[in-house]
Amino acid sequence: MAEGRWRLTAHAAAVMLALAALTACTPDPTPTPSPTGFASDEEAFAAAEDTYRAYIDASDAQTDGGSADPLEFLTGEALEDAIESENELVQEGLTLTGPLEILEVAHLAADRTTATIRVCLDLSKSRVLDSSGADVTPTGRAERFSVDVGVIWTGSEPLIATSEAGAPSC
Repeated sequence: MAEGRWRLTAHAAAVMLALAALTACTPDPTPTPSPTGFASDEEAFAAAEDTYRAYIDASDAQTDGGSADPLEFLTGEALEDAIESENELVQEGLTLTGPLEILEVAHLAADRTTATIRVCLDLSKSRVLDSSGADVTPTGRAERFSVDVGVIWTGSEPLIATSEAGAPSC
């Protein structure tokens, strides 16, 4: 896999670390946000940050062999991207190890149904391994990067709906 493929999106890097079990089902479309989700912008930002932290925790736990399912925190485009990234890893015979660390979270925009945050992630402890267990982590890979995360209120809980690469380092 070319080094450039590893820089497709920050979300793809985080998802690849999750190593979630492949599913044969097609993800549901992004739910329509509920207008009664958040009482304030502050509540929306807190829910977005808590949801993304829980997603990273589940990803790290699964990478360490746990039974956590980070896909539970995703919907719509974010879920589709995660499944695609996982399929690519399996096809290439690659696995990822090591945790992601959230360094900073900035609040970008919020309303009663959505919130967007910018998260600075540290990848320095993560590695890409081939099928023989050899470290094939791309040299020159950015150790830190940012990702803009969109969270929506789905009527019962906040879910990550979008994730786009931000600045290559933060």
